[in-house]
Amino acid sequence: MGEFVFDYDAAANYWVQKDADSKQMDRQRLIDRIYKFLNEHNTCTLGTASEGQVRCTPIEYNFVDEKLYFFSEGGQKFRGLKENKHVGVAIYEPYNGFSNLKSLQIEGTADLVEPFSDEYLKLMEHKKIPVEAMKKLPHPMNLIRVVPESFDYLDSDLKKENLSSRQHCEK
Repeated sequence: MGEFVFDYDAAANYWVQKDADSKQMDRQRLIDRIYKFLNEHNTCTLGTASEGQVRCTPIEYNFVDEKLYFFSEGGQKFRGLKENKHVGVAIYEPYNGFSNLKSLQIEGTADLVEPFSDEYLKLMEHKKIPVEAMKKLPHPMNLIRVVPESFDYLDSDLKKENLSSRQHCEK
């Protein structure tokens, strides 16, 4: 048999080509649906990468002012964040068949929020974390902010609206 050569580019462009012919939702309705999905969930997988390392971290998030925020003590994800500010986020419901798919993939840019800045305090208040408790820690929790740049929303129920179950939009 000959040597198997896989066409990575064709596979990578599968959804781009399929989306070109699919029925898309009105942009504002899609953003509203995406934000509703984000507000109905609180746990995701945060993907970071650096030279020679990819890390996928299950982590709680807060969606505030159209950004995702993650409090974290530390971990290998920070190695990736130091070298590469581009991140991926995946939020999904348990798989129970093709007719019930619901998920959201986000690509965005991450940075860190300065401890006890106004933005940091706003997130502490949002999570009901007392300032005194945070100040008693040996080191304040790190706060990662992700600004979404694009969304890929998958919802099997969209077929009932004669729309493609996969919707893509740039922020």
